[in-house]
Amino acid sequence: MFKNNLYIKALVASFGAFICISLLAYLNISDTTNLWLIPPFGASMVLVMSVHTSPLAQPKNIFFGHTLSALSGVLVYLILDSNPFTIGLAVGLAIFVMITTNTIHPPAGGNPIIAVMGAKSFDFILFPVIAGALIIIAFSLLYNKALKREYPNR
Repeated sequence: MFKNNLYIKALVASFGAFICISLLAYLNISDTTNLWLIPPFGASMVLVMSVHTSPLAQPKNIFFGHTLSALSGVLVYLILDSNPFTIGLAVGLAIFVMITTNTIHPPAGGNPIIAVMGAKSFDFILFPVIAGALIIIAFSLLYNKALKREYPNR
């Protein structure tokens, strides 16, 4: 009935994402001074819960991918303002920075779009980006350890 435990793996991954995103959403509604939840975090959870052995799902990639991508977006916005070309430039810069620092984390590619379109300042990098990335990393370490899965794997 459960071919290769696929359904069990899917339930375990889904439950982990449910817990972590619910925590970030709770913090988001209970803390009226800081934003805690952004859409790219949902995509990060897909990686850390379903393909936790991937290089793209490792803590270094989550932290630096999100942080450097958000920084790219904020800098482009502050220097060049917001228009269709600066949105593209911010994403391109984020990709360049993630590749050259070996911290590729695809969900982080959404951060520069949020930063430029949302006219974000450097505060955006701390809340929600760094704070949220650290919560995702801490949760992923604990959850995977509880499941006796090797994480991080490099």
